[in-house]
Formats: sequence, C-alpha cells, structure tokens
Amino acid sequence: MPTSPFTPTTHPRSADPFLEPRRENCPWCGSARLRTRVRARDPLRHRPGRFAVDQCRDCAHVFQNPRLTAEGFTFFHRDFYERHLEEFTARIRSAEAVRRRHRATARKLSALAEAESWLDVGTGHAGFPEAAKEFFPYTSFDGLDPTARVQQAQLQERVEEAHRGYLSTPGMTARLRARYDVVSMFRHVEHAPDPRAELRAALTVLRPGGHLVVEVADPRCAFAALLGRLWLPYGQPRHLHLMPLANLRAELESLGCTILVTDRCAPHIPYDLSGAVALASAAHPLLRIAAAPLLDLASAVDHILAPVFRRTAFSNAYRIVARKDRG
Repeated sequence: MPTSPFTPTTHPRSADPFLEPRRENCPWCGSARLRTRVRARDPLRHRPGRFAVDQCRDCAHVFQNPRLTAEGFTFFHRDFYERHLEEFTARIRSAEAVRRRHRATARKLSALAEAESWLDVGTGHAGFPEAAKEFFPYTSFDGLDPTARVQQAQLQERVEEAHRGYLSTPGMTARLRARYDVVSMFRHVEHAPDPRAELRAALTVLRPGGHLVVEVADPRCAFAALLGRLWLPYGQPRHLHLMPLANLRAELESLGCTILVTDRCAPHIPYDLSGAVALASAAHPLLRIAAAPLLDLASAVDHILAPVFRRTAFSNAYRIVARKDRG
C-alpha cells in the first residue's frame, strides 16, 4: 500500500482509532477562533458516530475536526467503500450526466495550449482523461488515485500511466518531478490531509509555465447554510478540508503562480436538493424507496434552476486555472 501523507500527531491518541484528537486551532491560518458548523453521520453506515465540521471565524476555512487518522483515511478510501459510494452517488447523478460534465469541462479547458503530458490527480476511473482526449488528441494522460480504480483505468486504456497513492508523498513527488504540462485536481483537494502540501506537490511535478487546474466545492455556497448537514459537499467522513476561493487563490499566488481563470459558474453541479433527499433517506432501504418520487422531484428542481443557481451565491463549486511562473 502507498505511504500515507498524514503527519503523525504529537498529541495523545484519541480513544477512536479512526479519529485524531480534536485540534484547537485552524489548520490554514492558525486562529483559535473556531465554531462547529455541522455534525454529520457517515451516509453509508459502515460505522457508528458523528463527524464534526468546524469553520475558522477568521479565514473561513472549513475542516473536519477531529480529523481522520491514517487508519481511518485508509478505511474510508478502500475499494469496497468506493464502490458503495459510487452506488450512493448514482442515485443523484447518472453515469451519462457525469460523462457530459467531464466533456463540458474538457471543452472549457481546450483554451489551454496543447499539452504534451497531463496528470489527473484523484482520477478514480479516469472519466475526465477519457473525455478530454477528444479535445487534446496529442496529449498523453496519466492518472493518480489512492485506490485500485486508477490501475483498472490503465487496463481500459483511459490513462497511459497509473500512479497509486497520494501526490504529496515524497517518493511520488520525486518520481514525477517536472514531468507534466498540466496537472488537474477535480474535487480532490477536499480529501487531502494537508492541502498546502498537495498544492506544492502539484507545482513540483509541473514544468515551468505549466498549468494547474483546481476545482473545489465552495464552503460559502448558500446551500451549505440552508441545508446544513444534508449539504452533499460536506462529504463526511471523506472530505477533510473545504477552502474558500480567496484562500486558495492567495495560496497559489504565494507559491509563484499567476491566476488565469476563476470560475464559479461552470463548476456548479446541480445536485444540492437531490443530494439532501438522498442523504436524509440513506439510513434504510424502505426510506429510499419511499423517497424515490421526492428524489426525482428534487433532481428536476436542481436542473431547472441550475442556470440561475450557478450565477448566484448558490453555486456550489469554483475552479481556478493557474500558471506556474517560478520554481
């Protein structure tokens, strides 16, 4: 198995082997002014308990607190859990809808110069590289993921090289240093134990002048406040961090990047209301059956209102395209 990117804690170990001790300051800015935003259960019901999501009152960074341990992170990213997660999300987003979204994203990014090599981090089954080949026919796509899905994607020729693990582990970073013209991270940074280390690693494997594409769920989305623990992008227990756009932009600029694009419109996924219904009914098969008509209605409302939501504070995600200008 790949090395975990978790930094060992110097605090006494939690009684729960899946959770570290609760931290008293923000992992992004160090402020001690924290508030608990939500407490949520694991919707797949593999274990009891609730997971807390805190927000920093100073920089607005949102993070799981206490955080998963390396053991907990491994458990919730094991292949069987990923399969159950995919079955859950299929209730909200069809495979065809996901393909259309990947294709639309690739078309949007086709304004970038033709890349020789592209690494898709957190690629899963490599749905994005498969779609992007239509718009980047001369680009070699590689994939990186902590699960065996990336190796299956390589067997299906969706990516040329498959790297299993985490980008910010020293061995991975050293092996891939300066190999890529583009690195993409679609909904990946939320899972990273140390987002800053993951961003630095992404810039390390980029060539000078290369492009970094980062798409993240937006914790300032109005639906987050409206739906509370039923807001799907909280993603407990697998989402460890949610960063406001201003924080991520400032971090990339401090690392020597020029921000070329910030987009809060195209990355919006119309699943907020349907996701809330799915989460609310996930506890029991009978509830899921009873909620099916409501889920269909919520999904219809999500899609009908998406053109409005994506241009307002209800947009649930943002995308940044940055150019690496210095080492």
